[in-house]
Amino acid sequence: MWIQAEAVFKLFSDLFALQSFNCITVCVCVSVCVFACVSGLIQRENGSMEKELEELRRSRPKPPVGGDFTLSDCFYFTRQGIESIVDDEVTQRFTSEELVSWNLLTRTNNDFQYISLKLTLVYGLGIIVRYCILAPLRITLTIIGVSWLVIGTSAVGLLPNWRIKFWLSELVHVMCYRICARGLSATIRYHNRENKPKKGGICVANHTSPIDIVILCTDGCYAMVGQVHGGLMGIIQRAMVRSCPHVWFERSEMKDRHLVTKRLKDHVNDKKKLPILIFPEGTCINNTSVMMFKKGSFEIGTTIYPVAIKYDPKFGDAFWNSSKHSMVSYLLRMMTSWALVCNVWYLPAMHQQEGEDAVQFANRVKSAIAHQGGLVDLQWDGGLKRAKVKETFKEQQQKKYSNMVVRDDSSSNSD
Repeated sequence: MWIQAEAVFKLFSDLFALQSFNCITVCVCVSVCVFACVSGLIQRENGSMEKELEELRRSRPKPPVGGDFTLSDCFYFTRQGIESIVDDEVTQRFTSEELVSWNLLTRTNNDFQYISLKLTLVYGLGIIVRYCILAPLRITLTIIGVSWLVIGTSAVGLLPNWRIKFWLSELVHVMCYRICARGLSATIRYHNRENKPKKGGICVANHTSPIDIVILCTDGCYAMVGQVHGGLMGIIQRAMVRSCPHVWFERSEMKDRHLVTKRLKDHVNDKKKLPILIFPEGTCINNTSVMMFKKGSFEIGTTIYPVAIKYDPKFGDAFWNSSKHSMVSYLLRMMTSWALVCNVWYLPAMHQQEGEDAVQFANRVKSAIAHQGGLVDLQWDGGLKRAKVKETFKEQQQKKYSNMVVRDDSSSNSD
């Protein structure tokens, strides 16, 4: 929808160059569309460009010369652009989900506002309970879980590569993650456990928060994929890889797609190794939708195990807005919320079909996850969280419209 928003300004700038239109005409067009949008007369439609333009042109006379362009076409692009500005379907996925009713926490997108004395007293009592009672207990449990993860995996890593080592490694990982989940007061319901990911495959899931890892690893052990870090995270990564074959990359290696693909293939080809856990969206989305899956993990040629995760926002906002909150700030917000309630659905294993490329396979898996989790299935790239729309997307819309005009003009000349 961002494409149409830019098309509006481009369109009106072109109108100024036409001799048959003046500034007043353009301003009237804008005013009418803004009024219609604000007053609710314009409703978002999912029809194609061809159908909507055809509907607008029915009552308009065709121009005698100059192709099949009519002034009524401006209203389509104007409406689409204003709809995008008022309520687009992309940027709203990168802000916290709004609640229908207040949950006695600070509103996700609005600060606390005074309503009544009784409600203010209840809110103040909730702050005392969450910050003075729950938060210290949760922080203590989290420290215990992380410490035991480092100590336990380091100790298991000293054992020879026998079967008991891998059994102990999975036991330590699951135990530590469950302690950390208790530190978040996590209440998790797992559905269809018969479809749990198996060794030699890749588990893909929608991504709302870094806590997604804790949610999934509480019910099973996975091999992680990621970049090598320093500091506390680096200590945890080095301890984990001693007891379990995780896939860590250096920063320079992450840019080499062939190297990344090769290491992932080597891992999944070993049926004794744990399934790899990947979040193909590449960024956190606000628990309302699933955005475009990167095709890398779908080019491996192995079994894909889709998992859908859906949080209940009434008890706490699980979405991590990395552009607004640091990791420490986010974890503090989670530990001072009421609880972390979510549902996890294990979907049946999926394989790439004959004649299906990696992008089509990724979209099919994404649609299955969105349908199961009750999420909106979007085609947009989550990278728009920090980047601009690609020029190729804009060109596609421009070519689409120009082809309509040229095609209609050619057909009329032939007649």
